[in-house]
Amino acid sequence: MKYRIRTAHLSDCQALSSIWEEAVLSTHDFLAKEDFDYYKSQLDKYFDNVSLFVYEYVGGGIAGFAGVSGDKLEMLFVGERGKGIGKALLDFAVKERRVSKVDVNAQNMGAVGFYRKYGFVEQSTSETDSQGKPYPIISMGIEPVVPSGHPHGHHG
Repeated sequence: MKYRIRTAHLSDCQALSSIWEEAVLSTHDFLAKEDFDYYKSQLDKYFDNVSLFVYEYVGGGIAGFAGVSGDKLEMLFVGERGKGIGKALLDFAVKERRVSKVDVNAQNMGAVGFYRKYGFVEQSTSETDSQGKPYPIISMGIEPVVPSGHPHGHHG
């Protein structure tokens, strides 16, 4: 199926929340229920603080999304794993948005493996997440992609 990656619209928020919920429930089984509810209640705030991009099937619905802030991938969630959606979003983030950093829940081994396979390497760890909750975080990095044909910095 053909797809495109585009900037998210305000009208996408409901779909993004559903994908977030589905993805987190299937991959973050270590999250306490009250923490899940807390993060869910903060989604709009998180969305407001990043540039959001959605993976959308042509003539279909949204299948995943990524949130970028500066050179950091702040979020990447997909509805179905194993379909190349996450990789397409990560490719876009790294190549088009020059992302070179990501923080991953250490307990989410699937995600750690996903970024490692892509070429990210562990740089540091922290015992708590950015909200101070007891979920260890691995900070990972990759060599930034230098776009071809733009030796004098980027445009846009």
